[in-house]
Amino acid sequence: MSLNAALNTAQETAAATLSGPLLVLAGAGTGKTRVVTYRIARLVHSGIKANRILAVTFTNKAAREMQERIGALLKQTAAAKLKPEISTFHSLCVRILRRHITKLGYPQTFAIYDRGDQESVARQVLKEIKVQDASLKPAELLAKISTWKSEGISADNVHKNVWSAKDYLASIAYGHYQNALKTVGAVDFDDLLLAAEELFRKFPDVLKSEADRFDHILVDEYQDTNMSQYRIVKGLALPHRNICVVGDDDQAIYAWRGADVKHILSFQKDWTDAKIVRLEENYRSTQPIIHWANTLIAFNKQRHGKRLTAPCDGDSPVILQCRDGETEARTVVTRIKERIEKATVQPRDIAVLFRTNDQPRVFETELRSQKIPYILIGSNSFFDRKEVRDVLAYLKVLNRPQDDVSLLRIINTPPRGIGQTAVQKMTEVSVAANKPIWETLNTPESSNSGGNNNNVSGMLPSMPSAPLNPNLLSFRHLIESQRHILERDFSVDNLKHFIAEIQYEKEITRQYAEESERKERWESVGEVINAAAEYIRESREESRKPVLWEFLGNTSLAGPDFTSGKSETSRKAGNAVTLMTLHSAKGLEFSEVYMVGLEEGILPHHRSIKASDEDEFAVDEERRLCYVGITRAKRRLTVSLALNRFKWGKMCPTIPSRFLYEFTEQTGSPNYWRAIAGEVPQKQSSSPEKTA
Repeated sequence: MSLNAALNTAQETAAATLSGPLLVLAGAGTGKTRVVTYRIARLVHSGIKANRILAVTFTNKAAREMQERIGALLKQTAAAKLKPEISTFHSLCVRILRRHITKLGYPQTFAIYDRGDQESVARQVLKEIKVQDASLKPAELLAKISTWKSEGISADNVHKNVWSAKDYLASIAYGHYQNALKTVGAVDFDDLLLAAEELFRKFPDVLKSEADRFDHILVDEYQDTNMSQYRIVKGLALPHRNICVVGDDDQAIYAWRGADVKHILSFQKDWTDAKIVRLEENYRSTQPIIHWANTLIAFNKQRHGKRLTAPCDGDSPVILQCRDGETEARTVVTRIKERIEKATVQPRDIAVLFRTNDQPRVFETELRSQKIPYILIGSNSFFDRKEVRDVLAYLKVLNRPQDDVSLLRIINTPPRGIGQTAVQKMTEVSVAANKPIWETLNTPESSNSGGNNNNVSGMLPSMPSAPLNPNLLSFRHLIESQRHILERDFSVDNLKHFIAEIQYEKEITRQYAEESERKERWESVGEVINAAAEYIRESREESRKPVLWEFLGNTSLAGPDFTSGKSETSRKAGNAVTLMTLHSAKGLEFSEVYMVGLEEGILPHHRSIKASDEDEFAVDEERRLCYVGITRAKRRLTVSLALNRFKWGKMCPTIPSRFLYEFTEQTGSPNYWRAIAGEVPQKQSSSPEKTA
């Protein structure tokens, strides 16, 4: 790559603006990643030290892509030895917390709890405060807590945001949940942002030291920032005011997880001297597809004005009007099969996009029936596999034995004679003492002296002890001995030795009868070792000592991306049609896209329609979601609707989505699509095709 490579006029303006606040409004497919990477490379070329530049994005995949592109550009400069800091928001906050979290009363080696761990804590908390599942389920509690945290609301201030009896219960449980996490030295994903923000607010010296690390800050997908992310970025950027944010308010589709489109809409209010650059040349889609997108999104009034253009013409989008849901699936899949059989397109180049998770069932059935390979995105991730969760739980206990959730998961896996009764008694002692379970376990000394607890291996004096259990003592010895080994030298050999010591391969043999499944499960354990090997290699290349707690932090942050390279390779090798939600499709592109279920109540979703009675802008995000779906298509776009669908076993008529009228510029009665059900009009972009 060359720093002088061709950029269009708007891209060049954005890449060449190297100081002060800058807002880059990057429409779908307009080359925003190219602009960001060239701008960073030019900053370095202008004399800014690369390690004084921070670029923040939302996904590991986006961060890796940015790192690779910038690395290719900086190889041609004299400053290639230094690297800009490119990471996700959560990774940035983890680094901040590792340096300063002890000020908040957490250990530097804090654990990061994933969803499964959180559910265990939530379940225990609700049990402790005697809340029945009928009143508040663990998943509901976690959803409430996540919403509050995304809005920057701590457990201490949550009472100001309670409006119902269920919220009141959740607010009480929120405080207990946070205490339970802090007791074992753990945080959840939302805490990573909330704790970093709390550090900045309570300790100005921490904010200053972190802000002093950088002279330039770039934020990708700025429309997706929540309140904590917004405050963190603003705090870091205020001293130098060299902040560049890139995003598209027309693609703001994550309000349900705390993102606030107002942050990008009000950027000029926060930074009054900000320069705005609009990227409007779309390099992905054909002009007919872009025309639909422009026409649709113009119905949203709260937005930055922009209108995309596309360099090439192509086929007009098609609307399929089907008798019912089953006919819709059969029609869409038949068309896909015809396209594949004519060798016009490969299965991997086709996507079926839907609004809700229950829609793909009939499409899966039809794809199987017509023997078309497919992959459903959003199924269980690598980290949901039992064997992976087990091995990581062991490593979490080695890192911090006080991690109750991980400890209870593996204390009798593989079976070692520690029964449920013993575990229950340990838990009761732990709750009564308000201490982690590990600190109430028997030591050999206390067991042999009739329960007189000595302060051994981190034990606190005068703690009540659970009943003597030699298997428990053996387990404790196993953990302590292996902990010392891996703390001293976190290496692949020692990790393999540890997995052999816990005899986990025998556990897989015990659990699974089929040889093929045993092999697959054991290979998953091998993937954990491979990830450790990669982490160790990178650490040594950067002259850092590899440590267990850092590896665990990295894997927690990686989440579904942990084996994304492998998954993506498998998907392409399998050459399969992709089924995914519109939310999951953001950032992707396909030659041919089928958007299904364009009906009121589906898209737009019934929750937004109901909310529109009180909020005139409630449907705007649904319109942006439809816009995202349209702009995933490169060459061909097909949208479909069913005139009737089963609801609770009864066939009911549907109402066509208002978006059909908007992007096709149709007027007339609300029953327009039904009125022409028997026709196949010749008008291009607004031609619903009749099906059986």
